[in-house]
Amino acid sequence: MAASTGFPIDRPSSSAARLRRPLMAAVAATSLALLLTGCQSTATSTDVLKVERAQGSSENISSLSAVIAANPQDPAAYNVRGSAYGRAGQNSRAIDDFNRAIELNPRFYQAYANRALVERSQGNQTQAAADYNTALQLSPNYDVAYIGRGNLYRQAGRLDDAFSDFNKAIQLDTTDPRAYHNRGLIYQARRQHDKAIDDFSKAISLSPNSAEPYNGRGISYAAQGDDDNAFSDFNTAINLDGKLAESWANQALIYERRGEMARAAKSYSHALKLDPNYAPAKAGLARTRGAVNTAKPA
Repeated sequence: MAASTGFPIDRPSSSAARLRRPLMAAVAATSLALLLTGCQSTATSTDVLKVERAQGSSENISSLSAVIAANPQDPAAYNVRGSAYGRAGQNSRAIDDFNRAIELNPRFYQAYANRALVERSQGNQTQAAADYNTALQLSPNYDVAYIGRGNLYRQAGRLDDAFSDFNKAIQLDTTDPRAYHNRGLIYQARRQHDKAIDDFSKAISLSPNSAEPYNGRGISYAAQGDDDNAFSDFNTAINLDGKLAESWANQALIYERRGEMARAAKSYSHALKLDPNYAPAKAGLARTRGAVNTAKPA
């Protein structure tokens, strides 16, 4: 059963449904193609599927600073605080701590991978790749570095290289949901939706409170014409994190394909409030708002 989103589902009558079928067929290909693109382009958030925000709190950082004050030559302490700074969005301080950890222990492969993640968020892709490579030279079985480097490759359009890195992490029996989620995105881009659904489902089993894999799986369900399961996944994503424009636009897609244009327009509008530049929501609102206005009596 679909989770409640505050938008009740009223099934159209059978006669109305027959009249709407040509419209639904017309919007299906265009709207789904846009959302597939959107799913790929917004996937950068999956570097941390469900960030523990408390780890980046000022209280936690203060506690970690006290640990460093007591143990100023401990590289692990700097690495942990650097991660906390990164979660708090204090990137320059995070980099400083990772630099210090590496200075104290040049073979501290985790610090290289952590520094790479922050470098990626700053757009320093070349430096990030170098750090991931160093981490893997120091620890060839470090799954986190394969996942991080795989994301670099995927975002650069090097899907085969990305796929290889995600596969390697999975072969190492990783429990990191990002490996499955991001490999699922590649299967999805290749239109291998059965395999994508399997990977998104595995990511969900590892991180059940993260919205992103529900969105990914829902898109693949929709691509297969399974709108009921897609709708359930999109609603679950909204319930888990109502601030993702992607989730609302995805929900709107199903309303649109059902011919429920007013509800679709409402969800697309909500997506645009969250992200005014989200292209699938812009296009969807233009379609559905126009359809609603056309349906109104003169």
